[in-house]
Amino acid sequence: MSKTTVHRLLTTLETRRFISRDKDSGMYRLGFRLVEMASLVLQDMELRRWVRPHLKSLSEQYGETVDLSVLDGSYVIYLEVIESRRRVKLAAATGQRLPAYFTASGKALLAFTPEEQVRKILKENIAEHNGESGLTIRKALEDLGKVVERGYAISEQEYEEHINAVAAPIFDADRNAVASIAIVGPSFRFSGERLPELGESIKKIADQISREVGMTSLPSAAAKTRTR
Repeated sequence: MSKTTVHRLLTTLETRRFISRDKDSGMYRLGFRLVEMASLVLQDMELRRWVRPHLKSLSEQYGETVDLSVLDGSYVIYLEVIESRRRVKLAAATGQRLPAYFTASGKALLAFTPEEQVRKILKENIAEHNGESGLTIRKALEDLGKVVERGYAISEQEYEEHINAVAAPIFDADRNAVASIAIVGPSFRFSGERLPELGESIKKIADQISREVGMTSLPSAAAKTRTR
């Protein structure tokens, strides 16, 4: 590459704090942004260790697929998935990404995220997956307000037909929503009448996990970086 191109790339990396430049020698070295990214990976691994026993318990209790998710830009990404043993079930995989607002897991996180950031995410989600539903940002914000009141989120066939889910957020010591857990199943087993019962159950589990997480003071600043 030409020197001009290399200089432009280095300047961008330096601006984003992926590298830093020694003022005396002019040499470049790795920056603190990489340390922040490493802390995110370590945090997620620690979360998975705490949450997995609770997910197993939920899956055994209800016989459905359960998952642990975090925000990744305008998407949710599954950190952990325990599939139902039933023949008819949701097929999900660790690492899968879905538009945040159209999942119960994403709603549980968006409801406790600053509004300016939420509006940006909603705009991207609606543009990508609105279809003929007529969903607006105003309606979405009203829906998220109900999530705050209930303490759990509901998704009824919003991303895929015949799939319903409930989810609740996990908070760190500073009351930042750092992840969410969800129970997902086919609508003929997860009827609308049953969702509130499931929501209250998963909220209790999420609150218990939050207390465990809160005692360890996970780095909330790192958690916020994921969605910038």
